[in-house]
Amino acid sequence: MKVLPDLPRTGPQREALREKGQFWTPPWVAEAMVSYVLRARPETLFDPAVGAGAFFQAAKKLAPELGYLPLLVGSEIDPTTLDQALASGLTPSDLAGVQLRDFLLDPPDGPFPAIVGNPPYIRHHRLPPVLKGQLRLLSRSLLGRPLDGRTGLHTYFLLRALRLLHPQCGRLAFILPADAFEGISAPFVWRWVTEHYCLDCVITFEPEASPFPDVDVNPVIVLIRAGQPHRRFYWVRCLQPKSIELRRWILADFQYQPLKELSVQVRELSEALATGLSRPPRRDASCSLTLLDFATVVRGIATGANEFFLLTRRQAQSLGIPPEFLVPAIGRTRDVPGNIVDYALLDRLDSIGRPTLLFCPDGRPLYRFPDAVRRYIAEGERRGIPQRPLIATRRPWYKMETRKPPAFLFAYLGRRNARFIRNLAGVVPLTGFLCVYPRSEERPFVEALWQVLTSEDVIRNLAIVGKSYGSGCIKVEPRALERLPIPSRIIRLLPSGLQTAFSSAAVQEVLPY
Repeated sequence: MKVLPDLPRTGPQREALREKGQFWTPPWVAEAMVSYVLRARPETLFDPAVGAGAFFQAAKKLAPELGYLPLLVGSEIDPTTLDQALASGLTPSDLAGVQLRDFLLDPPDGPFPAIVGNPPYIRHHRLPPVLKGQLRLLSRSLLGRPLDGRTGLHTYFLLRALRLLHPQCGRLAFILPADAFEGISAPFVWRWVTEHYCLDCVITFEPEASPFPDVDVNPVIVLIRAGQPHRRFYWVRCLQPKSIELRRWILADFQYQPLKELSVQVRELSEALATGLSRPPRRDASCSLTLLDFATVVRGIATGANEFFLLTRRQAQSLGIPPEFLVPAIGRTRDVPGNIVDYALLDRLDSIGRPTLLFCPDGRPLYRFPDAVRRYIAEGERRGIPQRPLIATRRPWYKMETRKPPAFLFAYLGRRNARFIRNLAGVVPLTGFLCVYPRSEERPFVEALWQVLTSEDVIRNLAIVGKSYGSGCIKVEPRALERLPIPSRIIRLLPSGLQTAFSSAAVQEVLPY
């Protein structure tokens, strides 16, 4: 059997994959998923997005072990991918049951006893407005209400497939990005799914075991069947790449032992829905405090044109811009290698030519600015800055957002672990960071909160509120960060003086930043 080619890492070919959402399932994962849906020996196996045919190949490989081969049927919107399926070892007769059609908007007739799929991984911002409108209508027809516009295409594939599942004997195996479990519509979607179907298993992966090691995505497999919903399910963490045990464990009806390549837990569905199916069980479900009890969170400044508004000291001096129009700023997370921003760091960044000043004109008329500021604003107009999408909505275009320098920054997305950063230099951050404003500016309170935010237990809890991507990277939005659980025991470990200041200030009203 031929093997599918490796994913291109960069360049036009990689961008084309992103546009189409095509990331082929590796054989070891496809075989595990197919094992689940074929255990009941269905007559037909349906793939809603056949692509290069990874699941058909897996079914053909497993057929000798199972003593039969189901009829292979499917749908595909891109005929060029079927050429790749033929080049990878499938035959024209293997693909005879594949229909060229739009699975979401023109689905085939069901029901199907076995459905297995890796739907297109296309995030919402790549979907055209017309399609988004059609998807809203689709979710209303499937669920009785529209989903949020930030829902990815993969979630709609899952919902459509579930509606085509045979109501008595159907089994479904889907591999989805963690966004399908962590996005804004995820709580409603998974409550609906688990109220109407039986969730047997959720399979997650350690970063080094990811089926897509070169893709910025955290994949999750769900194994679902028609039938009475259960209160518990298996939650699996795959520890090694190309695991053989994963397929053996599924084929053995989740009873294969001993296990070295997998970590298997039985979870309560209610706990998992509250925590998030893609996330590990909470170690301390008793946390009653969150970051919002002690601080508020605001996103960093969105300039719309960092190359124009973010300046080096040398640029600011050569332009002659007065200091009152410049604010110390940090633009990139990699400009902060540790967890402290101080004046020494700003000096080091300046010495290597990194920008550390934000050009901050206010909304006054042009004639009221100093000459140097007027000249630089005119330069921006010559460069077409006012026509940038974000800037075009501002009146006047050059008026910069303002932020009070926060006591803490939060690096919410990056190849490094997400982390809190102490702001000792009074900088304002751009959108690579979040601003964390303590409810009290008293020094003992700020010091106590810093000790809390840097504790291992609190940092570990970021996985509970963040969206997970590839290579262990997470993204935490402002409202999600405010929901960060703060274990009470962390507060009890503070020195008595800090503990008192911390506890008394925590009940104050949110400061109006």
